Amino acid sequence: MSGTQVQSTPTRIGPSSVKRTTLALQDAIDRAADAGGGRVTITSGVHETGALRLRSRVELHLEAGAVLRFVADPALYPPVGARWEGAATTIHSPCIYARDASDIAITGRGEIDGGGAWWWDAFRNGSLSFPRPTLIGLHGCSRVEISGVTLRDSPAWTVHPLLCEDVRISGIRILNPADSPNTDGIDPESCRNVRISDCHIDVGDDCIAIKAGSEKSLDRVPCENIAITNCTMVHGHGGVVIGSEMSGGVRGVVISNCVFQGTDRGIRIKSRRGRGGTVADVRVSNIVMDAVMCPLVINPFYFCGPEGKAPIVSDRTPQPVDAGTPRFRGIHLAHITATNVTSCAAWVSGLPEAPIDDLTIDDFVVSFAPDAVPVVPAMADGVPAMASAGVHAQFAKGLRLTGLRIDGAVGPVLVTDGTATLETRGGALV
Repeated sequence: MSGTQVQSTPTRIGPSSVKRTTLALQDAIDRAADAGGGRVTITSGVHETGALRLRSRVELHLEAGAVLRFVADPALYPPVGARWEGAATTIHSPCIYARDASDIAITGRGEIDGGGAWWWDAFRNGSLSFPRPTLIGLHGCSRVEISGVTLRDSPAWTVHPLLCEDVRISGIRILNPADSPNTDGIDPESCRNVRISDCHIDVGDDCIAIKAGSEKSLDRVPCENIAITNCTMVHGHGGVVIGSEMSGGVRGVVISNCVFQGTDRGIRIKSRRGRGGTVADVRVSNIVMDAVMCPLVINPFYFCGPEGKAPIVSDRTPQPVDAGTPRFRGIHLAHITATNVTSCAAWVSGLPEAPIDDLTIDDFVVSFAPDAVPVVPAMADGVPAMASAGVHAQFAKGLRLTGLRIDGAVGPVLVTDGTATLETRGGALV
């Protein structure tokens, strides 16, 4: 493998130096690719740049002390075709972008800074012509590795593999402010064979969100064979989330040995009528949560976005079953501890026309924050604010609860509204 080193440049020399650095970095990547592949090493120091395109058989390696800082200037991020929130569209180029590439890697002990603050303000005031860049956007790629690096202040989603296969993300840190908009940590979308391990994620939206396109996607490609293990997740709207874009279906997901601290929700599955798709064969085990509003939410009435305001989304009467009916089945959770919960132990629901099928919860231990105040557990119309409430389940069949312990619940520990077929055995309900 060939190797190329890029020497550091001083911080903030001016626009011309940013362009020079961008050209030098891209030239190093292109030369390595044209030579058959190799490593491009970013040496210690601050390197200010615009968007870069990674090519097949190239590893971008950041040495300890290296900072790759992306300058917030829309002209440096030309528009490219992508998906954004499930729909095919045009976005500003990701800071690090690859399309239809194979054997690519981003490695090292350095830092990649997306310069997000400017982009967040531009998003809030509506001044952008296209959606914001992701920090790392990989589209249609195979045999991908991201390891070791620190990623911070992403303009939007931080790591977005789309239509990729054989992706390994390990030992990275993602740091975005808690109030930064749409700065998800890792969002595999319509991908296959993804391993995420040993990561620390502290962000302003979902920590990890598994997606499969929306009803507006040009094709329906599943997201499947996803393994998430040994990660810590802080703040964020959800620890590990599936949806709401799940039109292609999500199947074969294993989540294990993780810690969630202060996320709004822990495990969260969300969709709505019109999206279609099936979430199936999900296993969650050995999870510790603290200061999480609601440890488990399964919500097919998700109301965010313009389509979420349609009356059919929130209707609790049965609707015709068609290609737009989302389904949840084969979801199994075990060995979960959640302390200082505020809202409720769990809020889970299917649709009246498509109940959750085969949901099991085993060895689930929940205790509540002493100063819990009422909070709405699921983003759906008709869900009341709750504090220190038990498990709320509706529109479910084959629901099995074993080894369940809920300490200090105010009111019933189980509320099924007569719409859930429930089996309980083993363990205490306190």
